[in-house]
Amino acid sequence: MKILITGSNGMLGTDLSALLAEDNHIVGVDITDPPDPERMPHSFHKASITDAARMMEVMEEETPELVIHTAAWADVDGCEKEPKKAEEVNTKGTFNTAKAAARVGAPMIFISTDFVFNGKKTTPYSETDTPDPISVYGRTKYEAERELENVMGSYVILRISWLFGRNGKNFVNTIISKAGFQNKISVVNDQTGSPTYTKDISQAIRKLLETDLSSRRDIFHVSNSGSCSWYEFAKRILEVKGIKRVKVEPVSSKDLARPAARPPFSVLDNTKFETETGYVMRPWQEALEVYLKNG
Repeated sequence: MKILITGSNGMLGTDLSALLAEDNHIVGVDITDPPDPERMPHSFHKASITDAARMMEVMEEETPELVIHTAAWADVDGCEKEPKKAEEVNTKGTFNTAKAAARVGAPMIFISTDFVFNGKKTTPYSETDTPDPISVYGRTKYEAERELENVMGSYVILRISWLFGRNGKNFVNTIISKAGFQNKISVVNDQTGSPTYTKDISQAIRKLLETDLSSRRDIFHVSNSGSCSWYEFAKRILEVKGIKRVKVEPVSSKDLARPAARPPFSVLDNTKFETETGYVMRPWQEALEVYLKNG
């Protein structure tokens, strides 16, 4: 199958491209050149999803059988400070990609986020729960979902959470970096979610490809199983790394005064995905250990 992946140089896009390239022809699209020649897609186009004409040109040249849209501006606080840019990339960029995919008749998998929810629940969010984003990032991603539903004949919206992986900035690397020069690290203890490894999400997407996407209009929630607070996550990272001299101090979100609000609880329910694919996501603790050992 020929699969076009936007954001192919990103944290998820790189691992996803490498995995799916084992069985498919991968067309990468990103705003920068691939950083690792050995992990390049089969073909690559330098393009921005904000450029509707360019996205249409690439899509018509390649005529993929499937589009996986991972490209986004995921800097939550950056989006809050620059809402117009967030809308341009996350919402309009998704519209441009979806419109181009629809032109060539390709179904699309769109990577969305747990941040479409307000976090007021105390049990995991299912696909039938009503989104109510509390940040610009969450709002622009939810608006992107709506654009997809309006433009595409066939699509899957895949909501994921708390992503970490080798090929981008993430919480795991940040904690390890801080531990290199700090004796105490303050981490919020009032936000709960499910840390999720890019390689595990990539495997989940490959499982979805084994189902019939040709006429599907659906939403799935996928994350590594289990949940924790950012504070608990940080403590576990240092434990696995064997770093004992650094103290992790729990603080509240109010103490940090970040520009964007975060949902206090954003754990996702994987039941629908697991029932559909027969694939069970491993615990986040196990995924973390594999990441820290192998990258």
